[in-house]
Amino acid sequence: MGVHLGLLTISVTLLLHFCDIDYGARYVTAHQCNPDLNQGFQFFIDNTNDDFFNNNKNDSFRVSSSNRTSTITTTTPTTTTTTRLLSPSILEIARRPETIEWIKSIRREIHEYPELAYEEFETNRLIRRELDRMGVGYRLSPMAETGIRASVGTGGPPFVAIRADMDALPIQELVEWEHKSKVAGKMHACGHDAHVAMLLGAAKILKNREYHLKGTVVLLFQPAEEAGIGAKRMIEDGALEDVEAIFAAHVSHQHPTSVIGSRPGPLLAGCGFFRAVITRMRVESASHTTPHVDTILAASAAVISLQNIVFMKLNPLDSQVVSVASFNGGGNDMDMTDPKTVVLGGTFRAFSNASIHQIRRRIEEVIVEQASVYRCTATVDFFEKKQPIYPPTVNDEKMYEHVKKVAVDLLGPNNFNVVPPMMGAEDFSFYSEVVPASAFFYIGIRNETLGSIHSGHSPYFMIDENALPVGAAVHAAIAERYLNEHG
Repeated sequence: MGVHLGLLTISVTLLLHFCDIDYGARYVTAHQCNPDLNQGFQFFIDNTNDDFFNNNKNDSFRVSSSNRTSTITTTTPTTTTTTRLLSPSILEIARRPETIEWIKSIRREIHEYPELAYEEFETNRLIRRELDRMGVGYRLSPMAETGIRASVGTGGPPFVAIRADMDALPIQELVEWEHKSKVAGKMHACGHDAHVAMLLGAAKILKNREYHLKGTVVLLFQPAEEAGIGAKRMIEDGALEDVEAIFAAHVSHQHPTSVIGSRPGPLLAGCGFFRAVITRMRVESASHTTPHVDTILAASAAVISLQNIVFMKLNPLDSQVVSVASFNGGGNDMDMTDPKTVVLGGTFRAFSNASIHQIRRRIEEVIVEQASVYRCTATVDFFEKKQPIYPPTVNDEKMYEHVKKVAVDLLGPNNFNVVPPMMGAEDFSFYSEVVPASAFFYIGIRNETLGSIHSGHSPYFMIDENALPVGAAVHAAIAERYLNEHG
C-alpha cells in the first residue's frame, strides 16, 4: 500500500516496525522508522478515533515538516497493516500508569527480601511467577543454580540476549523507607533488584509487541554477579546457545535519572585478586645465634615494590591498578613480637587481557623476590580455580552505536552521554568473550532531591524509581530494533 503526495510515494511499510506511536501526541516520528528521512519529519494523525483505520473509506493524514504541510489520502489498509500501525509503542507501554506501578512493585518486593550469590531462590520464583503471568516461556531447569533463560519472539534466529543480574550484598541497609530490607545484614546495595524489574518490564513490552519481532529475544536472569562469577556458570549451562548479540545495563549515580551512558571499546577493567603469605625462614648460624628476620619489613618492602609495577607501566597506554587492601601480621594487639607470618591481599586491574596477565605474573615475582631478600618465603594465591580473572568489558563498536542510536531515538540526544572508562569490573565480560557482538551501558538514577546520590555498595544506596520504566523501554527497544535490522 502506498501513500501518494504529488509525484512522491511514501510507503507506509516504513511505519510497520519500530515506529514511536504516541497516542497522547497522536504522531509517528518518521526518522525513527527510516534514518534516511530528515529528523523532525512527522506523520500527524488528524482523526482521534483509534479505530478509524478500520472504516471502509478513505482517510486523511496531515504530513508536517519544518517548511510544509500537505494532505495525504490513503486507500483502505489491510487488517494486518491496521493492527501494526495502531499497535502501542514501546514508550507508551512503559509509561502506562499500571506498568509503572507494576514495575516499581516488582523492584520493591525483591528489595525487601535480598538474597546473596547462588541463594536467589525466592527471586527465581518471583521471576517465574511474572513470566507465567505474561505467557513468556523459559527453561524449566535452572541455570547456574538459580538463573533463568526465558525467550520472547518467533523461537527462531536471530537470537539477541539481554542480561540482568539479581544477587544482593552482605550489607546492613541504613536507608529508612517503607520497603527497607527485611533481612538482617543483606541489602540490594548495587541495584540488581532494579535490573531484574527492568528486564521483566522489557519482557512485558516485548510480549505485547511480539508480532513485531523478526527473531527471538533471550532474557537472562543471572545469579552471583557480586561473587561467584555467575556469568561463567550461566555460559557453561548453555545460556548463550544460538545467541549472536548480547546487551546489559547497570544503574548509575554518575548520570541523572533515565540518562543513558556508554562508550565504544574498553568500558570496564579486567580484574583479579591475590593473597600472599610471607613466612620467616628457619636460619642456621655458624655462631649459634639466630639472625633477625623481620616478616613485617619483608611484607612492607613487597607492598612498596608492587606500586612500582604501576609507576613503571608495562604498557603506558593502558591504565593499570595494583592495590593492597589488607595487611595482617601478629596474633593480637598485645603481641609486640615479630610475627612468623604476614598475610597481605589486594586487587589488580587493567583494560586489556595482555596487561592483566602481565600484572599477575609481576605481582607473584615481586612478592616472592622481595620476601627472599629479607630471608623469608612467600606464596601467592590468585584464586583462579574458585574465581578466574575477569576480562575487561569491551564494547563492540557496532553494538555501542546500536545502543546509542536506540537511546537517542527513544529519549532524545540530550539523554545520552559518552562516558570515560572506569576501573570497576563486571562479569558481563565473560559473555562478551563468547559473543563479541556485545555492549554494556548505564542507566542514570541520580536524583539529589530524592537523596539518590550514594554509589553502589553503600548502606545508603537508593535509586530514583522513575528510571525503571525508561530502562525497561530501552532494553526492549534495543532488542526489537536489533532483530528488525538483522532478521
